[in-house]
Amino acid sequence: MKSILIIEDELDIQELLRAYLEDAGYQTAVAGDGVAALERFSAQPFDLVLLDLMLPKIDGFGVCECIRRQSQVPILMLTALDGEEQQLRGFRLDIDDYITKPFSMPVLLEKIRVILRRRGDAGEDSRLRYRDLSLDLDSREVLLDGRSLDLTAREFELLHTFLAAPGRVFTREMLLAKLWDYDFYGDERVVDSHIKNLRRKLGRDYIETVRGVGYRAAKEDR
Repeated sequence: MKSILIIEDELDIQELLRAYLEDAGYQTAVAGDGVAALERFSAQPFDLVLLDLMLPKIDGFGVCECIRRQSQVPILMLTALDGEEQQLRGFRLDIDDYITKPFSMPVLLEKIRVILRRRGDAGEDSRLRYRDLSLDLDSREVLLDGRSLDLTAREFELLHTFLAAPGRVFTREMLLAKLWDYDFYGDERVVDSHIKNLRRKLGRDYIETVRGVGYRAAKEDR
């Protein structure tokens, strides 16, 4: 049974989330502020963290930063702020996804299911597979048809970002914020240049251009 830490200061939302998730078969623990959240997180392992942004004592960004110093546990951010800057700041801290309040419980459950399935697909050996590609997230080795590819650290992170979420479109701004770890107000073609080099090394167009928006890895045929 998967365990989820619910970090939410509004008691009605907290109880609603707990009841809904437990009905769906998850184990839950709750925390109502940033300090309590970090104490709970340190006390036991969790499979996923639901993290509200507006928290007392330490806000969600601060909690996320502290968690990321010690763990790569999936983090799904809950926020009433739907502005681009807040979303980008969350992705810079390496959250897995976000959902804005008010939200649909079935949509929240589906997001949780997809995130946990993605992590499960990587397997106990920390491998992520996509078509003829295999990424070892521990050794950072990439195999194409069993042949090792020589990727830079940035190219590896780009490839991992796309393959961990097939079908999801990433804008250049999102990729800069997530992988370059700073706001980039200059020439965004730095992303295009890295993707061009990555495509050349792959020799296959696994990364699609979404005209006028950004890039994505195509969903695999099922």
